[in-house]
Amino acid sequence: MKICGFNKTSLLDYPGRIACTIFLGGCNYRCPFCQNSGLVLSVAEQPEYSWDEVLKFLKKRQGILEGVCITGGEPTLSAELSDFLREIKQLGYPVKLDTNGSRPGVVKALVEEKIVDKVAMDIKTSIENYGLLTGLDAPDTGAVKETASFLMNSGIEYEFRTTVVRELHTARDFEEIGSWLRGAKEYYLQAYRDSENVLKPGFSSCTEEEMNAYRDILKRTIDRVEVRGL
Repeated sequence: MKICGFNKTSLLDYPGRIACTIFLGGCNYRCPFCQNSGLVLSVAEQPEYSWDEVLKFLKKRQGILEGVCITGGEPTLSAELSDFLREIKQLGYPVKLDTNGSRPGVVKALVEEKIVDKVAMDIKTSIENYGLLTGLDAPDTGAVKETASFLMNSGIEYEFRTTVVRELHTARDFEEIGSWLRGAKEYYLQAYRDSENVLKPGFSSCTEEEMNAYRDILKRTIDRVEVRGL
């Protein structure tokens, strides 16, 4: 497991909490709009933080920080993830896991062991368009659906979220997502932002009107739907 990034204080990554965010290298997707391309394509070139360095910081900040967010890349690819999370939990921190949902067995194990407290799962697009948005010829959409179903029925705190890209998403995508995830508790639409760190720069963000229209589609079947980043 390679810890490539370490944001010591964040007010955004674990909503409602002052958190530390830990970035793990490596991903099994190649989403063209990914904001962390270095963690996907050039992990060996990224800086590396040791477990001891991170855990010593977390111990020092007990009583100040209110949670830890584990993100990537795709954290569930790391074989040592559960061991690392156990040590964080021993320090008394709530843990939020960010995942693309491609490894349901790992997510289930972490939840059942109670070493994660919240899961944020990226919903790339409608199931039929997952190949386009993940950069894979044949993504395992069955695994994605299994993870989503598990979260909706597990009792754990969770959220679904989609980074909305004007060139890649349509109203039909959100109609199909709304049907697929009918009854979900929370869904967030995140505004895309182009930058030099994007895996494939050049995409554009939707207008506020477009984002709100997609939100209204999802609200037909999902309890809470909000727009972030406008």
